Order: sequence, then C-alpha cells, then structure tokens
Amino acid sequence: MRILKSLCLTAALAAFSGTVLAQGTGSEGYFQIYNNTEGNVVVGFYTNAGDGWSDNWLTDALVPGQNAQASFNADTGNCDQVFQVGWLGDNDSEVLDELIAIDICAASNVYLGDNEIYYD
Repeated sequence: MRILKSLCLTAALAAFSGTVLAQGTGSEGYFQIYNNTEGNVVVGFYTNAGDGWSDNWLTDALVPGQNAQASFNADTGNCDQVFQVGWLGDNDSEVLDELIAIDICAASNVYLGDNEIYYD
C-alpha cells in the first residue's frame, strides 16, 4: 500500500472501541483517529504531503465511538500534511469532507465530530 511517499508511511490500522490503549505522537510513529459523531460512519482517511493523495488508511469503517491507530515510519519527511475524511453516504457511497491541514509530527489524536474535525 502506498501511503505518503515523502514520509515512507506504512499503514497499520486496527479498529478499537472503548479507551485508547496507548497514546503517542506522529513524531513517535503513530496517532489515533476517533469517530466522535452521533451517527456517521467513517469509511476513508486520506493524507497528502504535496505529492498526491494516499490510499485509504482505514481497512475497516469506523462507526461512532470507535477509533483506530495509524502507524507509520516518519524518520524524515514533511510534517505538514493535509488530510481528508470520507463519510458513508447514500447507497454506500463515500462523501468527502473538507481538507484539513495537520502537523503530522505533533498530532497525537485526530477527532472526527459531527460539525468539526480537529487534532491535538
């Protein structure tokens, strides 16, 4: 799977429900993606470091209350990324949200809410 060529990323995502087992930062090679919506399903998470969009980081959809750990290898590369979330739409289509800028090296958590998307 090709994920963020400039960061030499390898996606290793697993969906978890409940509390986070470990928290880290992008500089340590991983971060958490949370679906904090009331009823929306996340079906896609894509990143772009300026050299094109990644494949979908998610292997499974995230229903409300679930989260996934995103792992990558970022010894060198661009910390400034753009990400875009894909939501489950009508007839199993994917509806892409607005683009969000992120410092992938500083992110520990990415929160996907009904009316806001943010990270810390």
